[in-house]
Order: sequence, then C-alpha cells, then structure tokens
Amino acid sequence: MSDLINVILLGIIEGITEFLPISSTGHLLIAEKFGLGERSELFNVGIQAGAILAVTFIYWSRIWQLLTQWRDPANRDYLAKLTVAFLITAVLGFIAVKLGFKLPEAVTPVAWALVIGGVWMLAAERLAAKQPDRSGVTWRVAILVGIAQMVAGIFPGTSRSAATIFTAMLAGTSNRAAATEFAFLVGIPTMYAATGYELLKVFKGGGVHEDWTAFGVGFVVSAIVAFVAVKWLLGYIRSHRFTPFAIYRIALGVALLLWLPAGG
Repeated sequence: MSDLINVILLGIIEGITEFLPISSTGHLLIAEKFGLGERSELFNVGIQAGAILAVTFIYWSRIWQLLTQWRDPANRDYLAKLTVAFLITAVLGFIAVKLGFKLPEAVTPVAWALVIGGVWMLAAERLAAKQPDRSGVTWRVAILVGIAQMVAGIFPGTSRSAATIFTAMLAGTSNRAAATEFAFLVGIPTMYAATGYELLKVFKGGGVHEDWTAFGVGFVVSAIVAFVAVKWLLGYIRSHRFTPFAIYRIALGVALLLWLPAGG
C-alpha cells in the first residue's frame, strides 16, 4: 500500500510539474531521492506520457484542425514547423544517446539548473516584454525550440516547457500564449516518441523487471492532474507573467544547495 501511495504521489508531482516551467524531471529526481523510491526510466517517461495525453486532449481541436485542414497555407506552414522542431529534437537526442549522455543521479546538478533556469527566466521575460507582441512562429523559432527540447532532455532541472516557451519568446514569438501553444504542441510527438523508445527497450529486454501496475497507476494519475494543471496555466498566462515560477525555482534550488552535502 505504501508503494502505491508513492506511485500516486509521483504521478501527482509529474502532472503538476510537466507543463509548469519548473522541471518535472528535476522534481521527480528530488522526490525519489527524498523518500518516494527510485523508479525505472520507463516509469518516469511513462508518467510524462500521461501528462502529454492530457495536453493532447486539451489541444485536440487545434491538432485536428492542423491535420484535416493542412491544405490551408497557414496550417500547413505551422504543421511543417512543428515537424521540423520535433525532428531536430529526435535527431539530436539520438546522437546524445549514442554518445552516452545520461541524466545525472545526483540532486546537486538539478539544484544548480533550477537556480540558473530561474534567473534566465526572469531575464528572458523582461527582454521579451520589450519586443512587439508577435504571435507568429518563424522558422528560427521552430529550429531553436527543437534544440531547446534536446538541451532540456539532457539537463534535468532545466524544464522542457521553460526552455521551449522562453526560447520561442526570445526568438520572435513574444506572445506568451502563442509561444506556450507551440511549445506544448511540439512536446506531444516528442514525449510519445520517448515513451515508445523506452517501451521498445523494455520489450527487447523481456520486460520482466517492470512493475506494470505502478506504470499504469502513475500514467492515469499524471494524466488527470496534468489536465487540471494545464487548464489552469493556460488561463493564468493570459494576464500574468511567469515570474512566480522563476522565483520558486530559485528558492528551491538555493534551499537544496544549502541543505545538501557536497556532491549530494
């Protein structure tokens, strides 16, 4: 029963943090280190996919429009940019895996990433506020967002949503809602692909060591919580900046650095 509670808590943490710009991977690592137990890479990616399923439902009408009305020049252009951003992430991510890049297991690098990312968010939002309000997505935005996703995937604590949203805002899509939509839509195929890749590795290895009950519970809990979190976030950013999230990141990162022993 205690393990089931831990799984539910991890699903809740993932659902809240996946799309808020505070790093889901970093929070999961912190939670696992501080008592909720270490989980498999497939479990972590799977509950991320649960959160992605939630955003798929939220953006379903937009996705359907892009897929069924692709003859419209504006939709075709937007879909092409989403595809390019995803492919850049996929190719660079594949190269990173082949080169042996692995997520750190210590909390200290996550703490530093939280602090640095928070400071960067404050500066980026200030710079973006000085730009004219632009909702369009350029090819430069698409390319840089694809690169940002890969960087966030390698450095936990960076936050995929923070990296992609603020990259889009600084690269030309200064409107928060438009930047957030593009960042979230790019994340849909990215995380489904990552989950599929991990599933393939498990099946090739026999899958005997995976706790599929925990996987399923975490997936469902994450999806439900993420649906609520994303709905709230999309309403919040219409009239608010991301500043509170940046302050939270800095405060949490500093607290961890002060509390953790060296190299912890």
